[in-house]
Amino acid sequence: MTHTLVLTDRAFEQLDAGYVWYQQNVPHIAADWFNGWIDALEELTQDPDRFPLAHESPLFPFPLRQLLYGVGKRKTHRALFVVRQESVVVLAIRHVAQRDFTPDEM
Repeated sequence: MTHTLVLTDRAFEQLDAGYVWYQQNVPHIAADWFNGWIDALEELTQDPDRFPLAHESPLFPFPLRQLLYGVGKRKTHRALFVVRQESVVVLAIRHVAQRDFTPDEM
């Protein structure tokens, strides 16, 4: 079954902030980073339950899953998402070094 991809406002803002950071600091990969993210997020629409649970998942009343992403071999960011019926809702996009995602941020 194909799911519909939904990005929360927070996730969209975080994705945009990452793109701006890459534009300012590593401009030659900014477009590839952003476009790669879009492609990776689209993969969530096909069998999203195949992605692993995030280590924060026990804090939530639902399974919180993650998609790891990075340009090249190194995974630098993760999308935290939940599967709801026919939708995949991306709640946050964070750098792997950022603090854990908490229910208070919902």
